[in-house]
Amino acid sequence: MTEGTRPSRVSEEFREVLAEEIPKLKDPRIGFVTVTSVRVTPDLRRAQVLYSVLGDDAAKRATSAALESARPHLRSVLGRQVRLKFLPDLDFEEDDSFDRLQRIDQILKESQATQTTATEEDPATEGSKQTERDQTSSPRSKQEGS
Repeated sequence: MTEGTRPSRVSEEFREVLAEEIPKLKDPRIGFVTVTSVRVTPDLRRAQVLYSVLGDDAAKRATSAALESARPHLRSVLGRQVRLKFLPDLDFEEDDSFDRLQRIDQILKESQATQTTATEEDPATEGSKQTERDQTSSPRSKQEGS
C-alpha cells in the first residue's frame, strides 16, 4: 500500500504517535496492544493500522471494538501532532503474522520430529549396509596388502 518516501515517512510517524496514544486511552476493553505497522495510501487519504493483542479471542474482540470507538479521538490526536492537509481515515486491523509464525514453527517442529523418528529407525538398516560395504571392501584391501 505504501509507495514512495513520503507515505513511508508518514506511516512511520503515525505508528509512533498511535503507539504512544493507544496505551493512554482509558477504555478498559483495550488490552496490551502493540502497533506493528501503519500503511498509508499514496494519496495519504487512508491509513491501515496493524496491531497485535495479547490474550484470548474475547480480549482481541474487545480491543478491536475499543479501537473502533476510539477512532475519532485517535484521528484528532494525529491531526494535532502531524501536520497534513488532509487527515487520513483510520482502519484498524489485527496483525495475525505472529499467529501465522507460530503455526509455521509448530509445523516445522512436527516435521523435524517425524524426521528424527525416521532416522532413528534407519541406523539399523544403515548398519547392515555398512557391514556389507566392509565385506566387499575387505577383499580389495587384502589384495592391495599383498
